Amino acid sequence: MSHAAAHSDAHHEHKLPFWRQYIFSTDHKIIGLQYGITSLIFLLLGFCMILLIRWQLAYPGQELPYIGKIFGESNMPGGVMLPEFYNQLGAMHGTIMVFLGVVPLAVGAFGNYVVPLQIGAPDMCFPKLNMMSYWVYFVGGVIMLASFFLPGGAANSGWTSYPPLANFATDGQTAWLIGMVFLITSSLLGAVNFICTIFQLRAPGMTWSRLPFFVWAQLVTSFLLLLAFPPLEAAGVMQLMDRLFHTSFFLPSGLVVSGQALQVSGGGSVLLWQHLFWFLAHPEVYVLILPALGIVTEIIANNIRKPIWGLKSMIFSIIALGFLSFIVWAHHMYLTNMGTTISAFFQTTTMMISIPSVIILSCLFISLWGGSIRFNTAMLFAISFLPMFGIGGLTGLPLGLASPDIHLHDTYYVIGHFHYVVAPGTIFGLFAGIYYWYPKMTGRKLNEVLGHLHFWPSLICMNLIFFPMLIQGLAGMSRRLYDGGVEYAHSAPVLGLHKLITIAAFIMALAQIFFIVNLLWSMFKGKKVANDNPWDATTLEWLAPSPPGHGNFVTEPQVYRGAYEYSVPGAKKDFHTQFDKDVS
Repeated sequence: MSHAAAHSDAHHEHKLPFWRQYIFSTDHKIIGLQYGITSLIFLLLGFCMILLIRWQLAYPGQELPYIGKIFGESNMPGGVMLPEFYNQLGAMHGTIMVFLGVVPLAVGAFGNYVVPLQIGAPDMCFPKLNMMSYWVYFVGGVIMLASFFLPGGAANSGWTSYPPLANFATDGQTAWLIGMVFLITSSLLGAVNFICTIFQLRAPGMTWSRLPFFVWAQLVTSFLLLLAFPPLEAAGVMQLMDRLFHTSFFLPSGLVVSGQALQVSGGGSVLLWQHLFWFLAHPEVYVLILPALGIVTEIIANNIRKPIWGLKSMIFSIIALGFLSFIVWAHHMYLTNMGTTISAFFQTTTMMISIPSVIILSCLFISLWGGSIRFNTAMLFAISFLPMFGIGGLTGLPLGLASPDIHLHDTYYVIGHFHYVVAPGTIFGLFAGIYYWYPKMTGRKLNEVLGHLHFWPSLICMNLIFFPMLIQGLAGMSRRLYDGGVEYAHSAPVLGLHKLITIAAFIMALAQIFFIVNLLWSMFKGKKVANDNPWDATTLEWLAPSPPGHGNFVTEPQVYRGAYEYSVPGAKKDFHTQFDKDVS
């Protein structure tokens, strides 16, 4: 049977049982939706955890009204948060938002749904492996959440799980490590699948130079996952061995715990964990940001109605980001007495990695000049991503230098910097993607009024939350303090900012209600799209029906041109899709 005939055949829906079609599905679109729904739920849970933390920081020692007592006497006696519960929330907030929320949404959801459509593939290269990657992720997430119900509660050694503290933590730490092994395995399965799919299943005519930027972003992200996650998985297994079988991978000799010399073989290194963890965790930052950059580029190109300026430079820059992200990890470890020579090396590489980021942002900013810009909700989130990510990058430069890092390390400045990259940066990019591809997934558009009510409070509150943290950090306020720094005299001038940040966080939480209502209401009552390409976009996914059926395309797609041919001089219309053969 020919490839085209196979496509045509595949388009007719196969009657499968409900559990095969929607639960244990091998269809990349269903798996993408599973990832998307699950990760959004985890993001909501992680956000709720930080609201509890923000209350404690703004009003330390005070009862949380109405809901405080539901967390039990072991966590919040009389509705007042205990330090142990604060530590659990802090560790699990970071873990859930990064490993269970943003990465699965950026890679698992958008990658699974959009990449095969954009390259003209009928599905992922290994559909059953794809299904397995989701369910391994789901099991890992359940294990993480279930750890709250263990004696002593969930993991409480921070999202970085540093030994020796983590080696002697409660049983929740063991569950955290087991859950992390599942999550890493899921990412590795997905990464292999994406790489094979992009290399092997591109439609005829889809050369490397014609790939959309989003596909390039997902390809580089997949290589980062494939190469950076195994060291952390090995480290997780080693820490499990230390906890359960009394090995000493991360335990040095001569440790004293509670006044007693620790009876272990010793000889391990606590810094080994930090090296293994940050060898993953800095590429992980780009795992978070690169898919968002890809989404934003697609939306900006579509809504300025002109080609992206410097597209080739952006592609080379994103590949350079992938390479450089593996040689900057120890800038998280300047205070571990590595020595000035090693510090100088990592300072240099950290400054180097800022260059391709600046190139990508500059190309996107320059692309806006002279564009016929459509300010729909997706575009608002995409445009706001640019300065927010820029602020995140600029505030990271002092942390990349060993001298200022002495003052700024482990202060609120670090929290402000990182969250500018990930919250109004990455998450705004992901919101933009939801608004942009929702018509392709459902055949209906999200409501623009509700979209604006979601966007504007979110943008304002994001800055009211994270910019004051930069000020607190410059004043020397330490992070991870249960009382927010009340006991430190140097924190007194900036303590009041905790209340401003907390109020802004709760207002931002209210703004997300508009998004949730919009997401659910539009699924049934949203405006139906007039055709399969409601945005007049150029890339290949808009050739497929909305929503796509089994096999994605009615006929085998053929690619004739690049990804962003907007406003071609002399053309009758302002866009030519990749599948348009006639350009007259």
